[in-house]
Amino acid sequence: MFNGLNNNLGNLYKLTNAKTRSVSPENFTGEKGKGGMATDGNGKGPGRELGQGWKISPCVTVKPGEIFTMADIKASGAVNHIWCTTSGRNWRDFILRIYWDGMDKPSVECPLGDFFCAGWGEYIPITSLPVCVNPGRAFNCYWNMPFKTGFKMTLENRDKKDMVIFYQIDYTESEIPKDEEIAYFHAQFRRTNPLPYKEVYTILDGVKGKGQFVGTYLAWQVNNNGWWGEGEIKFFMDGDKEFPTICGTGTEDYICGSYDFESPYTHQYEDFTTPYTGFHQILKSDELYRVQKRFGMYRWHITDPIRFEEDLKVTIQALGWRSEGRYLPLQDDIASVAYWYQTLPAADFPELPDRDYLEVI
Repeated sequence: MFNGLNNNLGNLYKLTNAKTRSVSPENFTGEKGKGGMATDGNGKGPGRELGQGWKISPCVTVKPGEIFTMADIKASGAVNHIWCTTSGRNWRDFILRIYWDGMDKPSVECPLGDFFCAGWGEYIPITSLPVCVNPGRAFNCYWNMPFKTGFKMTLENRDKKDMVIFYQIDYTESEIPKDEEIAYFHAQFRRTNPLPYKEVYTILDGVKGKGQFVGTYLAWQVNNNGWWGEGEIKFFMDGDKEFPTICGTGTEDYICGSYDFESPYTHQYEDFTTPYTGFHQILKSDELYRVQKRFGMYRWHITDPIRFEEDLKVTIQALGWRSEGRYLPLQDDIASVAYWYQTLPAADFPELPDRDYLEVI
């Protein structure tokens, strides 16, 4: 019988014994028949004349320095959808972590905004298959995230003031046989500011195991005039040393654009957001105190995952133009999120930098 873990338009008619569950501030455990029971919470004041069952706990306040456990589930199945929105936009101060099957180290560790392709702290709508950012700065994730014995999801508040979060984590409980080998969802954040001269930017390194790379988000600040996206992305896999197995032809080419993302009609950057790729101009440099251009872009490898057997490293060059038609290695501010699936246990992530290093001005 269908296990109910990989839903799409082609199998919605199928019956299954899978159970639909959801964790939110109105049901922290996701248990059946336990939603909307709160008698205390952020909505207690507005609901004081209505009482239990009337939106008493719609959100959670996370204190400075606190790590809040959004969900801690003991079951087998898959996370299907995450929705959340926060007070304020200091999204690099809010660190999302996800742990699979009792692991003591996270498989996802990422500032909240960057995980949802909003690294610059500015709202911009995104319409893609696995990540959507909707009006009111609502973050949505549709990556399929299977687990065998459970998952834990936490959010750390590194800010100096309270953070309020509304969230809902939708998941399916269904049996995954213990002997069935599966790959687990991972996401890792990195930032280099500025990139040292003639160095390449590392999106991902140190991956050990078998799996597939499924996506890249880049938050890119340009520190020079002129076109900045001549750099090539490279995938080193399964023992590659000096030269990669997969080598791209340019930054905008990797994002599935072309010719500097320039409109042939306006001769300006042209934004786009599509199911698999997107480029969004976030901050312009023609406003007071805004001196660089900042961009966000994503590339999802859903129909073309990058499969590896033993190891994986991903890099991208920052490359522009200088005099006499020569390439110029750039020293830009680049941050990224790498998304991939792999077997457990995963190699240790590099230590996340402190909040001052991650701060976006």
